[in-house]
Amino acid sequence: MDKDNQSTKYEYLAEDPNVKVMPIMLSLIIGAFFAILNETLLNIALSTLMDEFGISVTTVQWMATGFLLVMGVVTPASAVLLQWFSTRQLFLGTMVIFSIGTAICAAAPTFPVLLAGRLIQAIGTGLLIPIIFNVFLLIFPPARRGKVMGFVGLVIMFAPAIGPTLSGVIVDHLGWRFLFITVIPFALFSIAFAYKYLINVSEVTKPKIDVLSLIFSTVGFGGIVFGFSSAGEGESGFLNPVVFVPIVSGVVALIFFSIRQFKLEDPLLNLRVFRFPMYSHAIILFLIIIMAMFSSEIILPMYMQGPLGVTPATAGLILLPGAILNGLMSPVMGHLFDKFGPRLLLIPASAVLCGTMFMMSRLDMNTPIWMIIVGYILLMLSVSAMMMPAETNGLNQLPKHLYPHGTAVMTTLQPVSGAVGVSVFISIMSARQNSYLTHAADPGNPVTISESMVAGVELVYFIAFVLAIVAFIMALFVYRAQPTELEDLPSNSK
Repeated sequence: MDKDNQSTKYEYLAEDPNVKVMPIMLSLIIGAFFAILNETLLNIALSTLMDEFGISVTTVQWMATGFLLVMGVVTPASAVLLQWFSTRQLFLGTMVIFSIGTAICAAAPTFPVLLAGRLIQAIGTGLLIPIIFNVFLLIFPPARRGKVMGFVGLVIMFAPAIGPTLSGVIVDHLGWRFLFITVIPFALFSIAFAYKYLINVSEVTKPKIDVLSLIFSTVGFGGIVFGFSSAGEGESGFLNPVVFVPIVSGVVALIFFSIRQFKLEDPLLNLRVFRFPMYSHAIILFLIIIMAMFSSEIILPMYMQGPLGVTPATAGLILLPGAILNGLMSPVMGHLFDKFGPRLLLIPASAVLCGTMFMMSRLDMNTPIWMIIVGYILLMLSVSAMMMPAETNGLNQLPKHLYPHGTAVMTTLQPVSGAVGVSVFISIMSARQNSYLTHAADPGNPVTISESMVAGVELVYFIAFVLAIVAFIMALFVYRAQPTELEDLPSNSK
């Protein structure tokens, strides 16, 4: 059987008794785990790299900023690539690119070479998640997707959660190069496993690629990610031309990109996915959840290391139980989604999210550590009950030919919303801190400085609380989505 031209009389491959679905899932999940693990694996080693190569904080930050930038640029193109190449060709090609980037990083003699390898890694990572989402949508019928997507959620959440902890151990005992050397055997194993078991599940139609759309997409998503990622590097913030010029250029380019997509017969990214109400509903919930997560994953460690005076290692351990539970509970939440639908999960979970964000908005300099641990566990459990069920429910409403576009839109928004979320929340916290210090009697007092950070953290979480209320209201209007064709929509929605 030609694995690149697999066909079946069944609508979904999971219904075909002659197709081994589990090896296909394992092929994809193994590759995804180590590619996503790689996103956070390097964060704790940035100081080590500064000493190794004699570079500044601004320069070393390109290891993170550049990674997000490349992901934001390549991910929108995944929708077209999924129609130009077979599932097997695209996955193997993506993992080979990722492995080459990893090998370059491991052997890098200078920082520019290391950065180049890192950016090559980002190309593979940016394409991998849309491939996985699309394959699982095509393999499994809507009634079975929740649990499967829950396993994807486990990978997406668990891998980044253990990244910093694993990285610390490797850097301390083996050195930073082993952050990449350790990944290479698993990446090669994933390639070999996929070569043997992975078959094609998508239709190769080879639509026309619009070059102008690619340019608009690159400038648009790239400009926004770069601008917001650069906002925290200087004292001027958003007033710095290096920040606002890319953001404005990116927004303008995305406006032209969006207009053009509706005029093309074969759009690069088919924005008609937003005409399906549960998909649009899921996107808004997704953005709110990402914002709530970033308000904790970025701001909370700063608060613990500042006013509470804990070490970075202790701060990481405090957040670890919540992050691990989030990943482990994703398949459970997916199973509950299949059985009971989205409302039973989203309504109570969004209510818990509201309560948790409000509790976090009352943090002060005397908050006990156990309360932070409990609060973060509740936050991450509510996220596990909301994110993948909402995404799966939204994707379920799309017709098959829009699966690549629906997954590409969701995956593109992750680095974009990540960059925007980090920048906005840090800017809000900094502005509140500066305002507090301006009106303080003794702004140089260490206690006053800690109080100013608490004031900033409280404001960030209050805004996150308002966003959680919006999520709760939206959860009240969710319903179980079923596959819909465009012609089935009301005429005013087309």
